[in-house]
Amino acid sequence: MQHIMPQEIEVWYLIPALRKELARIFIKDYGLAQKKAAELLGISEAAVSQYVKEKRGKEIKFTKSELGEIKDTAAKIVKDKKYSMKYLYEACVTFRGSKTICNLHRKYHKDIPAKCTICMEG
Repeated sequence: MQHIMPQEIEVWYLIPALRKELARIFIKDYGLAQKKAAELLGISEAAVSQYVKEKRGKEIKFTKSELGEIKDTAAKIVKDKKYSMKYLYEACVTFRGSKTICNLHRKYHKDIPAKCTICMEG
């Protein structure tokens, strides 16, 4: 069985899901154009379009609390654009080891112990 590392879960699932939610918030809540949302996220306008149409980043369903944290991240980015990547990175760190991410990791790696702390070590 191939083992999927926690970092792969972040790259393949968490970052796209965060970008999807942030793009949605930028467009819906802040009235930004897709082009501006793309600039804030450091990605192409086409990628933003795919996120908005839920063609990317749909594997993770965030909890209401997590969505609140993502909205806070969006507010920070809109307020201080030059640190957008820093805020996105901090959001990734926040979600590392969360129940949502651990459950997704277990979905792809069935033998992870119930009290796994891989993401929280180091």
